[in-house]
Amino acid sequence: MRRLAIIAVVAVLAIPAVMALRRSDDRKEQHGRESAGTDKFDGAGGGTIEIFVGAASKPATEEAAKLFEQKTGAKVLLHIGGSGKMLSDMKLAQRGDLYFPGSSDFMELAKREKLVIPETERIAAYLIPSISVPAGNPKGIKCLADLAGPGIRVGIARPDTVCVGLYAVEILERAGLAEQVKPNIVTYAESCEKTASLVALGSVDAILGWSVFHYWQPDKIETVPLKPEDVPRIGYIPIARSVFCRNAELADRFVDLLLSEEGKAIFRKWDYIASEEEAKAFVRQNTPVGGEWELPKGWMEFK
Repeated sequence: MRRLAIIAVVAVLAIPAVMALRRSDDRKEQHGRESAGTDKFDGAGGGTIEIFVGAASKPATEEAAKLFEQKTGAKVLLHIGGSGKMLSDMKLAQRGDLYFPGSSDFMELAKREKLVIPETERIAAYLIPSISVPAGNPKGIKCLADLAGPGIRVGIARPDTVCVGLYAVEILERAGLAEQVKPNIVTYAESCEKTASLVALGSVDAILGWSVFHYWQPDKIETVPLKPEDVPRIGYIPIARSVFCRNAELADRFVDLLLSEEGKAIFRKWDYIASEEEAKAFVRQNTPVGGEWELPKGWMEFK
């Protein structure tokens, strides 16, 4: 019930943006219909697919979308943000061909909400949580316990709407450090991209994020790996066809590209992990893959 209440609050806050999204996308669709004769997928719904994307995969997804457009002549419309917000936007707009969140948690929620077709789910890449610090690590942070140090400014993503924020809380709770670190958390970001920017801009001394953040801005972000025993789960980036899908053929072709050698090469370029076997090199042997974790009630009291 708590998860449903969270989604309901996010949905109310998202209504103005979604209404603007509808107006903007209706104009784009009209243009698409006018120029449909130039597309290679005229028989597959107009040659356009719309994807609601968690920001955890932003750079790789944007590059894959460009490659797909070059290969097919089709158009890819991306909406990128926190995975929870993207799910709410897709639900409110009742549109979108694919849902592409940053973790299994929000995909499982999408399944329960009957917003995706479960049998179409695939895994595009794997993720390992880590600590990120400004280049040079000016505060000398070496481990999770250092985030509880006096005067350390910590940032995490919103755990109710952003996958990596939920992972951050889970990491702290399981390590028994939540009460010590929580007073040092000075801000909660609204997406993975904004979380990474916190440390790149020097707004905080450290964030709990994904190890790939370093490759988004390698000259500004440095990774401090977590100890294997501090990683509660291996994360992965799932994708599935939504129940609002208008262009199943084209959506499936996009997924095929992500899973192809070309698609995997794009994700590897951005330092995403391509297989479960590779991901297990960073964790304990019995570390679970994916799954869900429920946000404790107390963490919803942030501002």
